[in-house]
Amino acid sequence: MVPVPNVTRADAVSAVRNPLAFIAERWTPQQRTVRHAALISLAMTVCIVVTGGAVRLTGSGLGCPTWPKCTDESLTATHEMGFHGYIEFGNRMLTYVLCAAVGWAIITARSQKPMRRSLTRLGWVQFWLVMGNAVLGGIVVLVGLNPYTVAAHFLLSTALIAVAVTMWQRTREGDGDARPLVGKAVAQLVWFLVAASVLLIAVGTVVTGSGPHAGDSSEVPRMGFDWETVSKLHAVLAWIVVTLTFALWFVLKAVDAPKGPLHRTRDLFLILLAQGAIGYVQYFTDLPEVLVGLHMFGSCVVWIAVMRVLLSLRERPSGAAEVPSQTGDSQLSSV
Repeated sequence: MVPVPNVTRADAVSAVRNPLAFIAERWTPQQRTVRHAALISLAMTVCIVVTGGAVRLTGSGLGCPTWPKCTDESLTATHEMGFHGYIEFGNRMLTYVLCAAVGWAIITARSQKPMRRSLTRLGWVQFWLVMGNAVLGGIVVLVGLNPYTVAAHFLLSTALIAVAVTMWQRTREGDGDARPLVGKAVAQLVWFLVAASVLLIAVGTVVTGSGPHAGDSSEVPRMGFDWETVSKLHAVLAWIVVTLTFALWFVLKAVDAPKGPLHRTRDLFLILLAQGAIGYVQYFTDLPEVLVGLHMFGSCVVWIAVMRVLLSLRERPSGAAEVPSQTGDSQLSSV
């Protein structure tokens, strides 16, 4: 039997005032634990985006007609609300699972020795993005699935994915100054690729907001754009992203770039081809729900691949990790 350590009154007060520091003093996670925590946070972010898409595609967007409670009388879904109520309420509950995953990532990053402030900050950025998106999701319900708020909800999730990918990548790196692996011209090309990808995703939300899947069987307003026109614009932007990716791969091969950027660019190109195939099939088959959901998942995967290309352009060797002052640490843990 392992003896249980005595917890004094001072320990209890310390745990209440600064719980992260209290845990960090008594536990040091392995590097792979920190890495896995960041990956779980990223996976849960993608999961909640996909389940949010399922809410829309099953017409359950107003399954819980109000927020923060499910109905005016009940905090949870009731039997009378049926399938749609359980679908919408289940998606809301996944927010707590995502918060737990992000919280675990923050705890492991804070408890690492030596403590890495950059990882902890990225974890807190994820936390506040989750909180902001939860509030925005409530607003989406309160305004009756206004398509512009739905689009903003998805774009904020895209920002959350970007931060989660960055944290996951940083767990695999040191804390030294970033050293570029490619020239300035190549880096500029990648930034053009990132900008085009952001525009592609943004226009994709307009396609959805103008299309037939409104998210509920009731009368839900749609964006005032011609769906055929914005779909064609979305396709043109997709081909621009594909072209930029192929051009980047060609340039990286020509300059004999390191394998990291080259392999990440190859992965992105293949993912884009698969995503494009799904997009064209769903377009010519009148947008079946399964393919639309798969396309939403593909959008997350494409964005992750784009971020991995961007982050592969530099390396961070091992260096002295930042250890914040007691005051700064107290401010972080009191959030």
